[in-house]
Amino acid sequence: MLNVLSQGSPTGKPPLLIVHGLFGSARNWGVIQKRLSDGREVLAVDQRNHGDSPQLDSQSYFDMAGDIAQVIEAHGGKMDVLGHSMGGKAVMVLALTRPELINRLIVADIAPVGYAHSQNSLVRAMKGLDLEGLTLRSEANRRLSETVASEPVRAFLLQSLDLKSEPAQWKLNLDVLEREMDKIVGFPDVTGSFNGETLFVYGGASDYVRPEFQPRIDALFPQNSMVRLEGVGHWLHAEKPREFEDIIREFLD
Repeated sequence: MLNVLSQGSPTGKPPLLIVHGLFGSARNWGVIQKRLSDGREVLAVDQRNHGDSPQLDSQSYFDMAGDIAQVIEAHGGKMDVLGHSMGGKAVMVLALTRPELINRLIVADIAPVGYAHSQNSLVRAMKGLDLEGLTLRSEANRRLSETVASEPVRAFLLQSLDLKSEPAQWKLNLDVLEREMDKIVGFPDVTGSFNGETLFVYGGASDYVRPEFQPRIDALFPQNSMVRLEGVGHWLHAEKPREFEDIIREFLD
């Protein structure tokens, strides 16, 4: 089963499950997870091929949804669920295929569509990083700067670099993520709809949720509401964490 981090205690409210995006981990969500756990139990998972979860041969959305279903079933059978980016697509597929497991759904800066971009340039940059004798994050940042120009992107990627192991190693199954990238940026052919309450939160400076995607969202998630968070891009929860948290609280409470 997936590696699960838990904060807070069970209450009368449904637990909240947080599912991270590509190259992320449960720990990326630690601050928001802790703050939201003041009134309910909040779980966060490492998805397959990320963090401390098993390394497996597939990164399909049906497989990711199955992993998440296993966590929910092991924890009582129904939760509120929040997914960002790749995690948002995974929880949408779960909602469409196993709707009985989800109370309310939150999708952060992603739509149920395929995208044209690929993140394999970042995979190649991580695979190309010289890990020899690497013990300091500052040195890892310097080396990675040769292939990844953006400081925020480097900081995000380096959260998945384990410098305590000998030698240092990525806590990502980079070979599988590279091979499965077309599936990750795509969206599977799935029928039906999820009739539970669904919130789409998206960044005002992001292009992942566009007006032309609304008919598809309405068809699959007819009880949806849309909230635009201004002044942020794709990593909206990291750029404006308090504002993002407030939106989540208002929807859940």
